[in-house]
Amino acid sequence: MFYNDDIPIAPLKNHEKELLSIIRKLSQSTSSDGTSQIDISILITATFKLSLTNLERLERTIRWGFSEIIETPTTPHSSAEKPISRPLSWLDLCHGSGFQREKALRATLGPAPNAFFFAIAMRRLNDWAPKVREAARERLSAIAENTNPEFVAEVLCATLPHWVSWGRIEEEDRQVLLEIASINQVSESLKEKIMSATSGPMASVLTQLGRRDIFDFHLNDISKKALQPSVRAKAYRYLLEGKITWCAGREWQWIDQRYGKGRFNPILCNRALTVVTPFLETLQSAAVDRSPIVRRVAGEILIFNLDRLGDAAFPLAEQLASDSSPSLAERGRFILQELEK
Repeated sequence: MFYNDDIPIAPLKNHEKELLSIIRKLSQSTSSDGTSQIDISILITATFKLSLTNLERLERTIRWGFSEIIETPTTPHSSAEKPISRPLSWLDLCHGSGFQREKALRATLGPAPNAFFFAIAMRRLNDWAPKVREAARERLSAIAENTNPEFVAEVLCATLPHWVSWGRIEEEDRQVLLEIASINQVSESLKEKIMSATSGPMASVLTQLGRRDIFDFHLNDISKKALQPSVRAKAYRYLLEGKITWCAGREWQWIDQRYGKGRFNPILCNRALTVVTPFLETLQSAAVDRSPIVRRVAGEILIFNLDRLGDAAFPLAEQLASDSSPSLAERGRFILQELEK
C-alpha cells in the first residue's frame, strides 16, 4: 500500500503496476537553459488501451509516479540553486497541486492525445479545488473542439451514466458537457456508438443526452436500428410519450430520524420532444420488435392509450395476446378484456 495526499490506496492491480512502472521510466532531460522536459510519449501509448473505468484509482497511480519524477533531480545541484522549470504537459492534469492542474488547463496543450487524457481533463469539472473546476469550465469546450471526436464521444459515453454522482459538479458544468456533445462531429460519433454498441450503459447515455434536443431527430433511427434492446426500448418510449425523463440527482428523505433511517430518492426532470412522429405507426413498429423488452414498452403504452386508439387497439392487443413471451401474452389478454367491456 502507498499513500498520496493522506489517502490510502489499496494494493495495485496488474495494469496499475504496469502504468506506475511506465511513469517511473519516463525520461526527463534538462537543456542548457535550465529547462526540464518530460517525454510522455510512451505513457500516451500505454494509456490508449486503458479502460475508462475506475479513473480515480488510475489518476492517483499517475499522480504518485509523477511526484517521484518531479521530486527527483536529474542533475546534481544544491538547494540554493533555482528549481528547474519545465513546460506543462498533459501529465500535469494529475499533479498533486491544484495550482499546477489549473495552469495545465489554461495552458495551450493542444488536442488530447487519447481518450484517457481527455477523460482526465473532463474529471477536473469535479476537482476538489474550485479554481481548477473554474478553469475546466472555461477551457474544456476548446479542448474538445480540437480533439479527435471519437475520443470525446468515448469519454462522454463513459461519463454521462455516472455524472449525477459527482458531488462537486454544478449545473453550468453539466451544460459544458452537453455543449461538447452538441459539436457536430462529436454528436455523430455518439450516435454511432449508441447504435452500434452491443453492451454498456448506452440507454443511460441516451437518457442523459436527452436533457437537450441533440438526439431528438435521431430517435426514430435509434429505435429501429440500435443493437441493444434497452436502447431501442428507451427510444420508442420517448417517441411514444413525446417527452424524455432523466434523473437529475438524488435527495435524502428521512424515514425515521430517531434511528437514523432514510433513503435517497431520485430527482426526475423531463422535457418535451421537439419532433412529432405518427403515434400508431410507431406503436405498431414497437409491437413487432424482435426483443420482448421493446414489445413490453408497446404493451404498456397501449394500455394507457386505449381510449385514444379506439378500434385500432384491437389488432395490437391480439398480437400481444399471441406473443411468445408469457408476460406479454397475459398483458395482451388483459387489454382484450378491457376492450370488450
